[in-house]
Amino acid sequence: MTITGGCLCGAVRYSADELRGGGHCHCVSCRRSSGTGHCTHAIVPEAGFHLRGEVRFYDAPADSGNVVSRGFCPTCGAPIYSRNSGMPGVAFVRASSLDDPEAFAPQMIVFADSAPSWDRIAGELPSFAGMPPQMPDFGG
Repeated sequence: MTITGGCLCGAVRYSADELRGGGHCHCVSCRRSSGTGHCTHAIVPEAGFHLRGEVRFYDAPADSGNVVSRGFCPTCGAPIYSRNSGMPGVAFVRASSLDDPEAFAPQMIVFADSAPSWDRIAGELPSFAGMPPQMPDFGG
């Protein structure tokens, strides 16, 4: 299944050949970069991630200790995707940038202990205080 998406102004567009999972993250850097209580990421193999347009990156350490490179449109500032130094070969596409948000369903919640009281995600998703002890192989 191919997914597509882009930024607010249309200067950045992408497609991904395959979706491998994803979820909600309440870590501090995700909260600050999203402007709300969490980020929602769809995980795709970088080899099948096709990008058109310029993306700028901001690198910062995450709560996990890895470096996260967050890519955004330099024109409108919309977040597009990120890379995590601890998980090479995959791209973490912001679910908010998907053309069809129903093409993705979160599968887990990470850094749940960092969630503010006003941003509790209802549902039956597996929830982890931080990162799960062993992340699934997303096929990087």
